[in-house]
Amino acid sequence: MKLTRLRVVDNSTLGKQAMLDGKPPRCIQVYSKTGVGTIGDKVLVAIKGVKKKAVIVGVKGKKPTPMVPRFDTNNIVLIDDNGNPLGSRVLVPIPSVLRGRGEYNKLMSLCSRFV
Repeated sequence: MKLTRLRVVDNSTLGKQAMLDGKPPRCIQVYSKTGVGTIGDKVLVAIKGVKKKAVIVGVKGKKPTPMVPRFDTNNIVLIDDNGNPLGSRVLVPIPSVLRGRGEYNKLMSLCSRFV
């Protein structure tokens, strides 16, 4: 959803600084047909006055399917325009549903834990 507050869960400098300042990024655009983001969707976020792309790796609310875990916060990982992660480590467990998608191989290599 638009203007939703998100939590950056990688160790990128831009993400860490925004979370320390108490100004979490907000969703501007969801790149999906429905306009509502789920796990694995790309979003455009406003963070520290800059527009960046991100991948949703955890969502709050009801469980969409039995194999997808529910999280307490809406988690994202910042990526550049080519789809490469901006950070070098992901700090939370990532749903194993994302392993099946071929477009997130670099993101999966940064994760140490899967749920």
